[in-house]
Amino acid sequence: MKILATHHDSPGISAVNTTPPSASESESPLLSLQHIVKRFHGGTKKEVTVLKDVSLDIPKSKVTVLLGPSGSGKSTLLRCMNLIAPFEQGVMSFMGQTWRAEDGQVRGPIARWRYERRLVELRSHIGMVFQQFNLYPTKTALENVALSLRLVKGMSRADAEKVARRELDRVGLGAKAEAHPSQLSGGQKQRVAIARALAMKPTLMLFDEATSALDPELRGGILEEMKKLAAEGMTMVVVTHEISFAREVGDHVVFMDHGQIVEEGPARSVIDNPQNERTKAFLSSIFAQL
Repeated sequence: MKILATHHDSPGISAVNTTPPSASESESPLLSLQHIVKRFHGGTKKEVTVLKDVSLDIPKSKVTVLLGPSGSGKSTLLRCMNLIAPFEQGVMSFMGQTWRAEDGQVRGPIARWRYERRLVELRSHIGMVFQQFNLYPTKTALENVALSLRLVKGMSRADAEKVARRELDRVGLGAKAEAHPSQLSGGQKQRVAIARALAMKPTLMLFDEATSALDPELRGGILEEMKKLAAEGMTMVVVTHEISFAREVGDHVVFMDHGQIVEEGPARSVIDNPQNERTKAFLSSIFAQL
């Protein structure tokens, strides 16, 4: 594979994908983002635009991988998909529901209650696995997995724990159900986090740098769990720097830089033969480290 590192193209220009769409790619996307703009206030109160008019479709039962340098907007884009980071402009469609930027600006207790209920419903269909696990330290692995089932789905303790045990078994941690996070390795903690997300029976799974906090030995185990989910047909969006995973498991790769999508297309096509100069430079730097 030959990657050429040359000067940078403008990040606002996407490479042209000449590969004709397959039948599955022409189906209605599970999630669609249109003209998304996301801003944050910096430490000096200066407004920073993190996402700049981003549009992206997430196809059903496929693995979409977000690649790009740190600060390119990948994690923010992921968080816009479950509205952990509400966007300032744009429209999102998911499972027949439309979300607009102004929806979160509702006023009044009744309107706000209705919006919050919509959020709960949205997030009940979207599982998310974070870089830092986000487990409750005082609760066992079993309790960490069962908690959302009780709070969001209203399950009884017995029913929630039954589902939690099944999902812990699924990720190979059935024997660690009564262990607290402090008694688990980093890889085991991440497996608990995956089990917690799967317990909700999500339609879409989001992975935000799920392996970056792990050492190489533990990283492989989590990637294997993600490969299993992909093989089962789970729709996934993955933010990662694991190029081999992106090439082997990803169906679609999206390369981002400076808050914009620079290039996207079939995973192997983009990784093996990138068209945009910025994509070439990034991949060249990654391969040089391998």
